[in-house]
Amino acid sequence: MSDGPLGGRTAVVTGAARGIGAGLARELAARGMRVALLGHEGDRLRQLADDLPAPALAYEVDVTDDVALEQAADAVRTGLGTPSVVVANAAVADAGPFADSDPARWGRIVDVNLTGSANTARTFLPDLTAAKGHYLQVASLAAIGAAPMMSAYCASKAGAEAFAHSLRAEVAHLGVTVGLGYLTWIRTDLIEDADRHGVMQELRGHMPWPVRDVYPPDRAAARLAQAVERRSTAVYYPRWLRLAQPVRAAMPAVVTRATRHYLPRIEARSSLTHTDLLGGGGRADSEAARPS
Repeated sequence: MSDGPLGGRTAVVTGAARGIGAGLARELAARGMRVALLGHEGDRLRQLADDLPAPALAYEVDVTDDVALEQAADAVRTGLGTPSVVVANAAVADAGPFADSDPARWGRIVDVNLTGSANTARTFLPDLTAAKGHYLQVASLAAIGAAPMMSAYCASKAGAEAFAHSLRAEVAHLGVTVGLGYLTWIRTDLIEDADRHGVMQELRGHMPWPVRDVYPPDRAAARLAQAVERRSTAVYYPRWLRLAQPVRAAMPAVVTRATRHYLPRIEARSSLTHTDLLGGGGRADSEAARPS
C-alpha cells in the first residue's frame, strides 16, 4: 500500500515495544510508512523493526527525558527522514486506593502519560510543522469517565486529552492536525495483568455492558491507523464509545452512585491492595526508572 496517502512517509510511535503501540506500528508499516519505534525494551523494539515490511528504526528512550527525546529525534531524522506522523502512545498504569497510594509511583504515571506526551509533541513539533503533519494522542475511556482505583491513570489521561485539545487550537493555522484516539479495555498484557488482581477484575465486571468487555488489540490498532490516514480529529474503538461523549457530564455521578454500593462489598471480601505498574511495559518502565 506504499502508493496510499501514508506511503513513503515517516511515523514516530512511542510505547512501541508491545500492545497498541506495536500493533499500530505494524498497521502503519503495512500502509507503506517508515516507522520509528520508541520506548523501553530495546530487544523487543529491534525485533519488531526487523519484522516490519517497511524501513524501521528502533530507539530505546524514556519519554520523560526531554534531552534523550531530542537525541532520538535526531536519529529518526537521519535514519528515516522528517516525521509527518507522531503518535504519543506510551503509558503506564497501576491500581489501588488513592488514600494510601505511593506518591512516587502516582507521580511517575502522570509523568509518563501526560508529561511524556507533551515532551513527545514538543520534540517533534518542528517536524510536523515542516511536513504539515498529524499528531495523534492516544487517550482512553478513562479521560471521559474516571474509574475508582485508577486515579493516577485517569487523571493523566484526562490531562493528555486536554493537552491535545489545546495543542490543536495552537497549531491548526500551521497546517498541523491533532487527533485523539479513545480506547476502552483492550486485551493487552496491562489489562491481563490487572485481571489477575481479583478486585480489579470484579470492579470491571460491575460495569455495564458493553463497557466491561475487553476488545482485541489488532482491531484497535487498525482503527487508529485509519484515523491517522484520514487525519481524524477523534477516533473511537469500539465505535459505541463515541456515545459516551454527549453524556460525559453525567458520568461521575453515575460512577459514584454505583461504586458507593458495590465497592464496600468487594472490600469486605478482599482487601483493596495496590498493584505495581501493570504489564510488561510497566515492569520495563520501573526497571528503567530505577536508579543504577
